[in-house]
Amino acid sequence: MATYVYDFSEGNKDLKDLLGGKGANLAEMTRLGLPVPPGFTITTEACRAYRSTGHLPPELRVEVTMAVRRLEDELGRGLGDFHDPLLVSVRSGAKFSMPGMMDTVLNIGLNDASVQGLAKFSDDERFAWDSYRRLIQMFGKTVLGVDADLFSHALDAMKADRGVVADTDLTASDLHELVEQFKTLVREESGRDFPQHPREQLDLAITAVFDSWDTDRARLYRRRERIPHDLGTAVNVVSMVFGNLGADSGTGVCFTRDPSTGRSGDYGDYLPNAQGEDVVAGIRNTLTLADLERLDPTSYTELRQAMRRLETHYRDLCDIEFTIERGKLWMLQTRVGKRTAAAAFRIATQLVDEHLITLDEALERVTGAQLGKLMFPQFDARSDGRTLLTTGMAASPGAAVGQLVLDSVTAQDRAAEGADVILVRRETNPDDLGGMIAAVGVLTSRGGKTSHAAVVARGMGTTCVVGAEAVEVDLAARQVRVGERVIDEGETIAIDGSTGEVFLGAVPVVPSPVVRYLEEGLEAALAELSAEDEETAELVTAVDRILTHADTVRRLRVHANADTAPDARRARTWGAQGIGLCRTEHMFLGERRVLIEHLILARTDEERQHALDALLPLQRADFVDLLREMDGLPTTIRLIDPPLHEFLPDLTALSVTVALATERGEEGPDLERDRALLAAVERMHEANPMLGLRGVRLGLVVPGLFALQIRAVAEATAQRLHEGGRPHAEIMVPLAASVMELHLVRDEAEQILAEVAEAEGLQLHVPIGAMIELPRAALTADRMAGAAAFFSFGTNDLTQTTWGFSRDDVEGAFFAEYTERGVLSVSPFETIDQRGVGRLVRIAVEEGRAARPDLVLGVCGEHGGDPESVHFFHEVGLDYVSCSPFRVPVARLEAGRAAVVTGGGDTR
Repeated sequence: MATYVYDFSEGNKDLKDLLGGKGANLAEMTRLGLPVPPGFTITTEACRAYRSTGHLPPELRVEVTMAVRRLEDELGRGLGDFHDPLLVSVRSGAKFSMPGMMDTVLNIGLNDASVQGLAKFSDDERFAWDSYRRLIQMFGKTVLGVDADLFSHALDAMKADRGVVADTDLTASDLHELVEQFKTLVREESGRDFPQHPREQLDLAITAVFDSWDTDRARLYRRRERIPHDLGTAVNVVSMVFGNLGADSGTGVCFTRDPSTGRSGDYGDYLPNAQGEDVVAGIRNTLTLADLERLDPTSYTELRQAMRRLETHYRDLCDIEFTIERGKLWMLQTRVGKRTAAAAFRIATQLVDEHLITLDEALERVTGAQLGKLMFPQFDARSDGRTLLTTGMAASPGAAVGQLVLDSVTAQDRAAEGADVILVRRETNPDDLGGMIAAVGVLTSRGGKTSHAAVVARGMGTTCVVGAEAVEVDLAARQVRVGERVIDEGETIAIDGSTGEVFLGAVPVVPSPVVRYLEEGLEAALAELSAEDEETAELVTAVDRILTHADTVRRLRVHANADTAPDARRARTWGAQGIGLCRTEHMFLGERRVLIEHLILARTDEERQHALDALLPLQRADFVDLLREMDGLPTTIRLIDPPLHEFLPDLTALSVTVALATERGEEGPDLERDRALLAAVERMHEANPMLGLRGVRLGLVVPGLFALQIRAVAEATAQRLHEGGRPHAEIMVPLAASVMELHLVRDEAEQILAEVAEAEGLQLHVPIGAMIELPRAALTADRMAGAAAFFSFGTNDLTQTTWGFSRDDVEGAFFAEYTERGVLSVSPFETIDQRGVGRLVRIAVEEGRAARPDLVLGVCGEHGGDPESVHFFHEVGLDYVSCSPFRVPVARLEAGRAAVVTGGGDTR
């Protein structure tokens, strides 16, 4: 039988799968001898059992009873005792941190009788009634489904009636009256009385926390963070310690380093005379740890010692929750803290320099997604005409410009229409998650760096400014006031998550320092920074150290998808080691489109040759420029691969033109040409062009088309050799499904290459390979390898043809519903589907290499720049990935991380 309950003394930090992150770390802190309130953890196995059957396992009730009794014996108090009550919190804790997404209930065990005992035990009647009203408020919302705003409105009305501003100004008598109001609310809204039996409270709270795993906001968060839905959450039952016992008590959240910048020091928020969730809820603006040092130097010193010990033990930035109860420090939670992209790179290199981790571990601590964030533009601090509204706390960096919106629903609606929006709230709560995801930035008037808005935005990499006290949000009027200025919903504002500044209107942006480093090199980038900007200089240096190390350890080469010489130049500047895909059809757009049209519609050899003669020098010049930029590096040129209709006039438009001209009685050469063109277009019209006459089929059916391109590649290679260059051109055949298609193209190519080599008096080595983008090609890779020097997986089309999806049609049509209903966790066009498409890749790699050991293998779909997909391509043994130039640095970093995670070496 499974064990569903573990005391904190029985676990450790390595049991996150079973105990969740919070439970495992509470157990670890207990092992370290830190002051952790006694308690126990109900495992994720219990949650999974509950989700599968709809009721708690019978054994769980017994194990909970035994754990509660052990807790009572240890503390000498009874749960809900009338004289000396034991109170507990019930808190969620999944394997992966999901800040604010699931539920918590504090002060379980209080009822109409035990509240009197708590008053006597604490010698503080106000504290007892405050704790009781908190329990009813949290229990009513979380367990019984009462609208949280009803409690908030009652509390605000009480404060207004008494003429006070803060909750702490209410008297014991006021809070006693508020408790009765809350109990009435519970009865009216839920149809039942607030439960008085402590064990009933505990069981219902445990069930509610399990249920919170499947709330809409939790599922939405998991989809965004790619957390599996079947993990379940653990539940932590912890003996209560109280931060709301007066001026010598309080609660706080701190970090061992600044999670926004990475800077070492004391970072955190502290609220005196407060309990539990008050800090992260952001409903009151907080004090700093420096204020705590002044208020309670003994507790501050103990906290600093615990912070240092935890950071040393975890060898990473730690996020810590603590409570001080009448001068006694208690540690309520720790975890490896979420951080911004900039902080991730700085902290990783700081820990290397402090000899706490190795460079390999530093590489594991950062991600390609974080590097991508650092490449986004920033506000231009030197621009004129910026209208500064106010300054809050910089919670999550970035430059965000968008329409001001005041609620989550509006944010989602306007973002769906294509608008950039900035969500502005007094404070955010878990129900705002949808709007936070839709927004490019989040601004709150309340809260600190550990508030819900700050923590969630930081985890998502969304720009965020919090605690901008001058911002008054008026939901009724749908506007914001900052001093005398009124800003209506829909107006444009800008927020700087690095400085906390809030601007009216749009603000110009400039390339980020990381982009300048990638384009100009480290020395040039540092030279541009002012002497005062040490923080940015440290960031750029950290990125360089880690990216350089990634290049040292990675096995996968990184190429770029580039169609023009400028794109190739940019890709090489950003570290590309070749071109994995040059889409030649892009070279025939604009003025050249008519030449391809003439070639396709030619009725005689003379007409066809005329079109070829016009195209050849243009195509050759394109390839010369490309090979010049990529001198010495492999340059894979894909033969033309568009659906045929892209180079022909629109059938409907041409039909209308001919019909109107005929009706008007117009005659002449133009109409005759249009009629002939219409007949040809009708003859070649396809119901499904993406699966019709394109790729290798087009090359085999339209005489001279592939031959033109192959000759252009050969002549461009010869020209570069005559110029003293080192061209490394490769020809890739698109959409091949049969090895015979490859043989036909290869035979023609070898003949043309030989002709050009003889004419130029040179030896030309131009490998011919296949683009693997159809399931049949992957499944017959052993045969395809006999006619191909290399494979490059076109994972975009391979995904379309494997799933039967048309990417352009389905992503907007039903992907949202598919992810909502669990069919997809992420779009297979973003991250490779390892079970389906990935299996085809694996088969092709294994069977292709078995037939031809020297077969070169790469990928040129956009999956080549997706961090998770890069790890898969490393694992299956590809030689390189290719992606858009902007994603080259990301792919370089992830290729290095993949090598470190798997222990490096060639997976062949």
